[in-house]
Amino acid sequence: MKKLILTLITALGLAAGAHAAGGGLAWDKAPNKTNDLAALQNGAKLFVNYCVSCHSAAFMRYNRLTDIGLTEQQIKDNLLFGDVKIGETMKSAIDPKQAKEWFGANPPDLTLVARSRSGHGGTGADYLYTFLRGFYRDDTKATGWNNVVFPNVGMPHALWELQGNREPQYQSRTEHGHEVKVFTGWKQTSAGAMTPLQYDQAIGDLVSYLQWMAEPSQNTRVRIGVWVLIFLCFFTVIAWRLNAAFWKDIK
Repeated sequence: MKKLILTLITALGLAAGAHAAGGGLAWDKAPNKTNDLAALQNGAKLFVNYCVSCHSAAFMRYNRLTDIGLTEQQIKDNLLFGDVKIGETMKSAIDPKQAKEWFGANPPDLTLVARSRSGHGGTGADYLYTFLRGFYRDDTKATGWNNVVFPNVGMPHALWELQGNREPQYQSRTEHGHEVKVFTGWKQTSAGAMTPLQYDQAIGDLVSYLQWMAEPSQNTRVRIGVWVLIFLCFFTVIAWRLNAAFWKDIK
């Protein structure tokens, strides 16, 4: 028993050390709008227009977007390009060989990215929300862009025309005898098609869509779960009263 307790304490200590060593930029809290059909529809539009050119969503079919309130005709008119059929999955338009040559690796599939990117800093949605708002110009990189959340990222800023250009601001501090630079915020150097608030709202919609795409039935699952818990509570009361009635004459 003592050995088991010591093992658990050691494991907790290692986990705490890993958490502290992870450090890095704190993730912003993503707005959860998976119940907002208008937000999901806007997020789907942004995803198709700005993401599918490089990234696939191999486990999501276009006709599944009817679950967020779109009709098949609306999907065909607004979200399908070229000879893509409504029953097909969301395949990227980029040639994998060219992608590897340009970016150093093939852009990852995004179907489950909102679930796979969770970590000690928050949920996968928090990571994506911070990452997509963390790009800045960096002429030393091949793509011309860098990211405060993912330094030296090979991905260019696909949404830069909406956001405009920003510069990260840092403040020097001394920690444990060493001088470190701490991120303090952003300085807008040129305007985009959206104001900073509008851009944050648009990214919130896009991230909410990515959340929904990772598990389209999640809201149904939660609703069913609530009713199951209500039923179990109700049944527990009935079982308790029946047990009291059955044993009342037995001493």
